Amino acid sequence: MRVSVGYSFAGVLLAGALMAGCGAAAGKTKPTDASSSALPSVAAVAAVERPIARFIRVTGTLTAEEQASVAAETAGRVVATPVERGTAVVEGTVLIRLSQEETEASLREAQANAAQIEARLGIAGDAPLDVARVPEVANATATLALAQAEFDRIEKLLAQRVVSQSEYDQRRTNVEAARQQLESAKNGAQQQYQALQAARARVALARKALSDTVVRAPFAGLVGQRMVSTGDYVTKGMKVVDVVRITPLRVQLTVPEQFVAEVGVGQPVSLAVDSYPGRQFTGIVRYVSPALRADQRALTVEASIPNRSGELKPGMFATAQIEQTRKTPAVLAPAAAVRVVSGTGRVFVVAGDRVEERIVTTGQTLDTLVEITTGLKAGERVATENVGQLVDGMKVKS
Repeated sequence: MRVSVGYSFAGVLLAGALMAGCGAAAGKTKPTDASSSALPSVAAVAAVERPIARFIRVTGTLTAEEQASVAAETAGRVVATPVERGTAVVEGTVLIRLSQEETEASLREAQANAAQIEARLGIAGDAPLDVARVPEVANATATLALAQAEFDRIEKLLAQRVVSQSEYDQRRTNVEAARQQLESAKNGAQQQYQALQAARARVALARKALSDTVVRAPFAGLVGQRMVSTGDYVTKGMKVVDVVRITPLRVQLTVPEQFVAEVGVGQPVSLAVDSYPGRQFTGIVRYVSPALRADQRALTVEASIPNRSGELKPGMFATAQIEQTRKTPAVLAPAAAVRVVSGTGRVFVVAGDRVEERIVTTGQTLDTLVEITTGLKAGERVATENVGQLVDGMKVKS
């Protein structure tokens, strides 16, 4: 009985030990599974190398396409000012009106003088001069014809000895006098015609002076400033209104000497202004200076920027990018893979089941990709998910 009891107690102890061992083994397996499931998951994307467009970053100030200080071309009293600051105008829009009383009177006087000479010459409107139709010339022609007829008759009678030699000489003298009178009439008609041309020129000047009493916009744009008001007296050449064309705008840029070969007319330009954060405005290069500025060793470039909405204003400071003519190779990685800590760019390169932290230098950004200038080679795989949770040497799931 004792042996039997002892044996049973030993068996119980052995069974307990085996159960404890199994429990310990089971306890070790469960933490291993939990550790594997806790590893961060990363989406590894390989860096690629491909040619990209390079940009020259420069700055400049926006200026108006055209800006004119419109002046009065004749003197007079201002009677109307139909525009104000900011008024949109098209070419030919009336800016100010001057009194027309004096100019209208001058025009009527000039027209009357011209009409008087036209009547004297027998000219209607703009018809050319016909000397034979001038009254004085026509009278002299008739007188010469009569004198010539009388002379021919006396010449026949002299041959028949019916009239005396003195009478024949007198008739011949009358013919010469009539001929001289006709030439004088023709010369007078030519002089009168030249006087008519001068009178017509005075009519044209008077008509222009009348037209100049209305000051018009030289091109489409906006009124920047009006310097006169109704009742003011202006003199010839006095500035009355500023007109500014703001579409398109110009931006003058200074390009460093090392980029001279990369800039040409027609190249695209994008620019940003502080007034519209995140916005990009596009244009094209339309002028490249033929020489460098000696004081800066730089090239002056002018670009044209469309501004149909009028959002951009002359005087704004702009940061511009000019696309270079040649493309150069670059290593590109997803922008999501780059983490910036204290101004330093970092990526995590996936190698097997672990990540390696790299310090990188970034360049241009192209949509969702960013250029890596140092710290990464093409073909290396970088983590794009859970980047903020990674540390150097950490095991990950990809």
